[in-house]
Amino acid sequence: MTNVIESVSSFLDKYNLKNQVLCLGFSGGYDSMCLLHVLHRLGCNVVAVHLNHNWRGEESRNEEFRCRNFCENLGVKFYSETLSADVPHTETAAREERYKFFKRAMQKFDASAFITAHNANDNAETVIYRLARGTGVDGLAAISPKRDYFYRPLISVKRNDIEKYCADNDLSPNVDSSNSDTKYMRNLIRHEIMPLLEKINPDAIVAINSLSSLAREDAKIFELEKNITTEKFLALPFSIQGRVIKAMLVEKNIDYDKERIEYLINFLQNNKDSRSGNKCSVSDKFMFFVNNKEFKIVDKPLKSCNEIKIDSEGCFEFGNYNFIIEPCSEIPEKFPSDSDFVAYANISTIDFTLRTRRDGDYLYPLGGIGKQKFKKYLNGKKVPFYEKDSIVLLCSGKEILWAAGLGISDKIKVTDTVTHRFKLIKKGG
Repeated sequence: MTNVIESVSSFLDKYNLKNQVLCLGFSGGYDSMCLLHVLHRLGCNVVAVHLNHNWRGEESRNEEFRCRNFCENLGVKFYSETLSADVPHTETAAREERYKFFKRAMQKFDASAFITAHNANDNAETVIYRLARGTGVDGLAAISPKRDYFYRPLISVKRNDIEKYCADNDLSPNVDSSNSDTKYMRNLIRHEIMPLLEKINPDAIVAINSLSSLAREDAKIFELEKNITTEKFLALPFSIQGRVIKAMLVEKNIDYDKERIEYLINFLQNNKDSRSGNKCSVSDKFMFFVNNKEFKIVDKPLKSCNEIKIDSEGCFEFGNYNFIIEPCSEIPEKFPSDSDFVAYANISTIDFTLRTRRDGDYLYPLGGIGKQKFKKYLNGKKVPFYEKDSIVLLCSGKEILWAAGLGISDKIKVTDTVTHRFKLIKKGG
């Protein structure tokens, strides 16, 4: 029987989290209620954040109410948002929206880490799911105790120990009715497959997690193979190639299976001699790019975005970005570099458009001697072709006044006076 408090405390010590501001994903279920209660007992500065998926009507609203009430009684900060009814009711869509919400919450509360309540059973179930989908060895690593700013203090604690903690401390968690619906793969594994495995080995969860831990250590070796050249990649054994591609997909949170990985390896092989490079889609947001020197996963271009009018100060949505134009009268001590998505300008009126590049675009480069075609400007900046259509431009007709991340026009440069500041912020970033 695992001592839950000791396990969580040791985890927090290992990652130096006890004196940090923490956000905890709080559904009010057994796992997150147990973890919030433990973190509070340990004196942590924790904010419980709850996303109402808005799938189950009154039941979802009642769960949010109970979460809020529990936090108020415990003396813990609580923050919640409700998903739009337009979000598709799929596990993939829900996961994407959750992680966007997590990032917003961290920014709102200036948190150093985001805590999730994944436990040892969750990890074992993930291993089984990936085995069934056709994973490689690194896929067996499943749920890492730490990834980026996400931490999982319960990852070594079994679900029955968590349930016992809740019972011992008179906690009354929410019970999501959808958790028993085996049309969802996770529930099918939890309620039907895992019990069968435990008939073969009562300690199946421990055994599966031991395998996962070994795979996680093994996967660290292959992190060294990332960012290698196309030529060196193709010299690797096929099995190692697959693990490198898989690591790239995982890093971008892109779903993968054996078929997709083999397709990308073949695509790389077929385009290994291309100087300009070729690309293929790997998700609704990303492409896989290959040329004779490198291969990488890159953002899809914004060319399909419509032109939008900028005729006032404020915040404007443009594709995956928010563009902000705000008044500013104080010249900064240090100007942003051209690669920053921030710029200062001296303008007399606000009458612009925000868009991506078009034929005939031109600009007056900062410090230049005159007008220059934007195509030539991009070549001079050595912008890869797969990024050219994604550059967000602030324009007046065909004239570019600011190419976000590249530079500002000499016509609106700041000398003795500044009037406005421009910012381009990627949503969820």
